[in-house]
Amino acid sequence: MDFNIRKANPTDFNDIHKLIQEFATFIKNPEKVMITPEQMLRDQDHFKCLVATYEEKIVGFATYFICYYSWTGKAIYLDDLYVVEKYRGLGMGNKLFDEVIKIGRDESCYKMKWQVSKWNKKAQEFYIDKGATIEDVEINCDLLL
Repeated sequence: MDFNIRKANPTDFNDIHKLIQEFATFIKNPEKVMITPEQMLRDQDHFKCLVATYEEKIVGFATYFICYYSWTGKAIYLDDLYVVEKYRGLGMGNKLFDEVIKIGRDESCYKMKWQVSKWNKKAQEFYIDKGATIEDVEINCDLLL
């Protein structure tokens, strides 16, 4: 099965939004999705996203951004990585993940950071196989502005 990984463009935002909602349902937090395609368009200078396509249909995505950590310096943060269930196991997640790493290296980042749900053992195994260390030290904080 041939698929393609590319940077998202504004014409993709509606499809990406649907996948974000699907992903939020998958991780048991659908009520937390507040983003809209219109907001993605307004924020497109900041909304960094790769998409996985199969037969011109978007079936996966990875969102990311460049950040700075006081202990390590410049980093790339993998915000979300999701592939529609029907297309898992074909290497799309690997390619999306590897492409975010490549972007981080191209941007001279020192590390990549992300979160994974404690209950999502399959995702944890995926990340461990990629060489990641999974820590259970920090607690997430969120403050809506």
